[in-house]
Amino acid sequence: MGKKSKSKSSSSAIALNKKARHDYFIEETFEAGLALQGWEVKSLREGKVNLAESYVLLKNGEAFLFGCHISPLVSASTHVVADPLRTRKLLLHNHELAKLFRGVEQQGHTVVALKLYWKKSLIKLEVALAKGKKQHDKRATEKEREWNKTKERIMKHSV
Repeated sequence: MGKKSKSKSSSSAIALNKKARHDYFIEETFEAGLALQGWEVKSLREGKVNLAESYVLLKNGEAFLFGCHISPLVSASTHVVADPLRTRKLLLHNHELAKLFRGVEQQGHTVVALKLYWKKSLIKLEVALAKGKKQHDKRATEKEREWNKTKERIMKHSV
């Protein structure tokens, strides 16, 4: 009887929205569950998802994910009509929803989807309360990133 080794980490990313961190200042993050259908879970296991154009809409005390494209597998069941861009409900606690609603009421704040990942056997979505960046903010972030890389190179060669 040998030991079992973990082949996957318990929190592995399925999809990232890299554009969100470029376009927004992330102020607070939340972990939300997703109401999914069976074919969607199978597609997520294969990594057939795109979060780039997705956004979160708050309506009637609930949160919904729009624009997340989950491609159906070729081997999907024939009796299920697969809609890749279907609206998916986000599962959040009431106090988290209240924080999001209060944050969106402030000018310039929005809710964005950052990362889709596995947490044990569940699929979770990291959503964030964010404020939009202006063009000069994006340039400043890029300059700071480049300076940090240059600093690392200098420190590496001097030691």
